[in-house]
Amino acid sequence: MSNHPQASRSESLSQYDVGLRLHFARVYKIMSIGLFITALASFFTSTSPQMMQAIHGTWLGLIVSLAPLGIVFFGLSPQNVRKMNPGTVQAIFYGFSGLLGLSLSYIFAVYTGISILRVFFITAITFGAMSIWGYTTKRDLSKMGSFLFMGLIGIIIASIVNIFMQSPAMMYFISGAGVIVFTLLIAFDTQNIKETYNEGDSAGDQTKLATMSALSMYLNVINLFQFLLMFLGNRE
Repeated sequence: MSNHPQASRSESLSQYDVGLRLHFARVYKIMSIGLFITALASFFTSTSPQMMQAIHGTWLGLIVSLAPLGIVFFGLSPQNVRKMNPGTVQAIFYGFSGLLGLSLSYIFAVYTGISILRVFFITAITFGAMSIWGYTTKRDLSKMGSFLFMGLIGIIIASIVNIFMQSPAMMYFISGAGVIVFTLLIAFDTQNIKETYNEGDSAGDQTKLATMSALSMYLNVINLFQFLLMFLGNRE
């Protein structure tokens, strides 16, 4: 009889682990679909001179660039997500992915296709390694939160300053800092996703949580890819 409570706890932990793995599988699936939409939108836009001119040569480009920010900060704010159904949250995320793809179409005009593929694979390997570390490590990565936030603020300020300075040295410094920050953010967010998972949530709430977690991971991958491309990409 004394083994029954221990057996019950083991069974409960096993069920929790299965649920957690399914949750991560859902997060990665949603993130991958978003990345695929971004890649398609970016590539097909780059093959159309008319679209490239409209997006990168007119006022439409400003709207396309600012729209994803509006979606992240307002459309997918925690208050709005709580009121939406899971399908709507996913649809907004996929729409955001497509819009960002339009903005990123410039990379096909600036960098060679081979270097884009090479940097994509480097990004994918880095993402996999850091996500595994974030999932398995016993260290409390939440302590990195303030450091990473300060790093993000510093990158934003330095990027704005460099718009006016146009300094290649500062650009490489910003790129290096960006690679470090977003590489660490992958592990940080992985552990955070693990900590915030609750097997008691309804199926709808779990889907919305998975979508918002996928958005965080998606942004890490996109930003890491862009900063690595600045370092390793071969220009046309």
